[in-house]
Amino acid sequence: MTPDPSTERFELPIKIKPEDIDRLNHVNNTVYVRWVQDAAVAHWYHAATEEEAEKYLWVVIRHEIDYKYPAKAGDEIIAKTRVGTSTALAFERFTDIYRASDNKLLASARTLWCPVDPKSLRPVRVTDETRKRFSTMYNG
Repeated sequence: MTPDPSTERFELPIKIKPEDIDRLNHVNNTVYVRWVQDAAVAHWYHAATEEEAEKYLWVVIRHEIDYKYPAKAGDEIIAKTRVGTSTALAFERFTDIYRASDNKLLASARTLWCPVDPKSLRPVRVTDETRKRFSTMYNG
């Protein structure tokens, strides 16, 4: 049985690439945005049914990231993500980025995602079943 995504904490291990390091000798802030997106997409494909994966694509409508400590070359990173509340067309997701060696929280993100139809790329409402599995509470 697949875990309930509304309570699941999905983890994605991440390797820092040389091109992720900026002139300040730490991971550039734009890389964290990529990691947040990578974790969300990996969780979606891990937890979605085949029908859901074919029926919906997701686009980001808002990113909020709080940077706590820098990640540096050689650090092993873990992105931990979970779903939050939803409205008619916005689904909240939280992602925390940790350094694996000491479990230090490096950054926290809140992202709003909108489901879209894969053909028209227009916003679309998800089924009640999908909403129940990919949000903790509906605020519609």
